[in-house]
Amino acid sequence: MAKISGSCLCGKVCFESDNRFEKFHFCHCTQCQKATGSAHASNLFTDPNNINWLRGLAFVKRYDVPGRSITTAFCSECGCSLPYISGTGKALIVPAGCLDSQPSLDPQANIFCTEQATWYKKGLNCKQFAMFSE
Repeated sequence: MAKISGSCLCGKVCFESDNRFEKFHFCHCTQCQKATGSAHASNLFTDPNNINWLRGLAFVKRYDVPGRSITTAFCSECGCSLPYISGTGKALIVPAGCLDSQPSLDPQANIFCTEQATWYKKGLNCKQFAMFSE
């Protein structure tokens, strides 16, 4: 099985896993909007043991929302989202943006769309630029 690596923005945290994911969802819930600072989270799901931390595990911090089954993990140095074990312990959730190359799976579903940010679809229709806009 091919490996895929991932890292944070500052490079203090690196990991690898088998490039075999069961699900790839864009979650539009308001909690994921807060956790990511964006319109949605882009999460891959795999077996909870499908990770090998190469360096920086001590920099990985986890936040579990009290009374909810919502979690986020991030690098304590740069704030980049990082993989974490779900609250049930049944899945490893890997934020797609922290991967260093393309995962084996394409997105399969947009979930919690009733909570989608009102500006999300408007943004998809905006003019596109290769770099900063004029």
